[in-house]
Amino acid sequence: MTVHTLDHGPVTLPEPSWCAGHPDGPAEHRVDLHHAAPLPVPPGLVDMEAELVEFPYGTKTIPVSVHVGIVVPGATLDPDGLREFAAGMAARAALLVEFADRLATLRAGGAW
Repeated sequence: MTVHTLDHGPVTLPEPSWCAGHPDGPAEHRVDLHHAAPLPVPPGLVDMEAELVEFPYGTKTIPVSVHVGIVVPGATLDPDGLREFAAGMAARAALLVEFADRLATLRAGGAW
């Protein structure tokens, strides 16, 4: 795939099978070019986003990794609400362990 950048013109980079594509239009800088694919995270009391990423031209090359963003809203909870919140945290922790195992397989040359 060729991506146009403002600082280096057209840059050709191999596209991994897991990448979800790139936005149209030029990227500002070659170091910002990256592959990405959102990972499925069910909704819950703890808002978590996860994305498979790779930055082949970054100032520090980042091999395929999982980027995680977590937002935990402040809340005052009763006993049942606290149990529900804890269950959501445990479910997300288990999902991150699954992503870690799949990432290890991908880095070893397997499929996601």
